[in-house]
Amino acid sequence: MAGEITTIARPYAEAVFARAKEAGVVESWSQALALLSAVASDPQMAAQIANPNVPRERIRDMILEVCGDALPVEAENLVRLLADNARLGAIPEIAELFEASRIADQGVRHVLVRSAYPVGPEQQAELAAALTRRLGGRVELRVEEDPELIGGVEIRSGDLVIDASVRGKLRQLAHALQF
Repeated sequence: MAGEITTIARPYAEAVFARAKEAGVVESWSQALALLSAVASDPQMAAQIANPNVPRERIRDMILEVCGDALPVEAENLVRLLADNARLGAIPEIAELFEASRIADQGVRHVLVRSAYPVGPEQQAELAAALTRRLGGRVELRVEEDPELIGGVEIRSGDLVIDASVRGKLRQLAHALQF
């Protein structure tokens, strides 16, 4: 289901980001989508959105009423479009994909570094410098400790995965030996 909702949300998020960038209002769209996501993610609202017996127009009006004047006209139009196409449940994913596009456009790469042992500030700085050269743009590291790696590190950024952990090497060996 998560992949399906992303497939539904992606064209909306891309169109909104392109429009926001063209108009120079990326930050206000970011705020509007964050608000819409918070409203649509509320458990009571999410239950109404998921209920096929509740008219979409009623849900649309509830969302617009809750948001009030905090939404720009174009964001209100997005809510109307999503309601017309029965896609109001995709609002949180649209907001998330929009934020990913905004961050990527700024040249910032979010990198998760998982290590079997604590990574000190000097090592983090070295890793960030090496990853900046490799990935281009600014790198923001998030470091997690995972003793199950046994040793080494695992680095993830988007689709890029660098598994230099002992656990990863053991998996490769087991695969090669057909265990």
